[in-house]
Amino acid sequence: MDIFDGRVVMVTGAARGIGEATATLLARRGADLLLTDIDQAALDDLAARLTATGTRVEAVACDVRDLGATQAAVARAVEAFGGIDVVVANAGVASYGTVLTVDPDAFRRVLDTNVLGVFHTVRAALPTIIERRGYVLVVSSLAALAATPGMAAYDASKAGVEHFANALRMEVAHLGVDVGSAHMSWIDTPLLREAREDMSSFDEMLAALPAPLRAVTSAEDCAKAFVEGIEARKRQVFVPGWLSSLSRLRMILNSRLGDRMSARDRARLIARTDTDVRRLGRSTGPRYTESDVGG
Repeated sequence: MDIFDGRVVMVTGAARGIGEATATLLARRGADLLLTDIDQAALDDLAARLTATGTRVEAVACDVRDLGATQAAVARAVEAFGGIDVVVANAGVASYGTVLTVDPDAFRRVLDTNVLGVFHTVRAALPTIIERRGYVLVVSSLAALAATPGMAAYDASKAGVEHFANALRMEVAHLGVDVGSAHMSWIDTPLLREAREDMSSFDEMLAALPAPLRAVTSAEDCAKAFVEGIEARKRQVFVPGWLSSLSRLRMILNSRLGDRMSARDRARLIARTDTDVRRLGRSTGPRYTESDVGG
């Protein structure tokens, strides 16, 4: 019998990318699923595919910036399945442009989605997670370990949710709940593909990174690491695994030495980034407008 048989897992931002791949793998392992996303059509398509395999799915269109909507989604799963054992707080967005040029509304949307969205997700599900002595996986990023110029909102949000996970872990450990944070490098998702299509400077920035850091991992391989992390109730999940070594060097990465190590062509690439943003006339990918964020 698989450890996930009969377990109930909530995945936010489930319609595409890492969320979709994680939900698909969990379904194969026998989990029941609460899936949320802002993209109703894509979410319904995924739910139909998984339901056809015999998986029990509650698919709820939900903007994680809305606490009430997130609580309603959790209530659906509690009613359908009796509770939730695992939360994967995955929903997230990114913005383009330096602090001087990024659209302030886009900056705010990144923080609202990536930080408040994680809080709303965990807050809504925590009572049932405590009741079932479950596990929470907060999706952070390599961006929490080392900043990238032109991505200040994303960097700040992912560093923020890493510390959110650290605080939450201490708050609920005595209740039998474990908390992990996931740290990924570049994953082949719509978010990454949109950035590469929108911003010629983005590909140039990737190419300028040392070989291991420029590698792109598939969403399926990322999902495998997530599911292994959930199964082992890990404190940290790194994708690729060698990021665990890099995480021990974060003091160096964020020191003057680290600044010097990443200084090659930085000024030119920053200028290129802002030129791309001005050309686009927006600071987010094409799927994310004022009324269409959160997944």
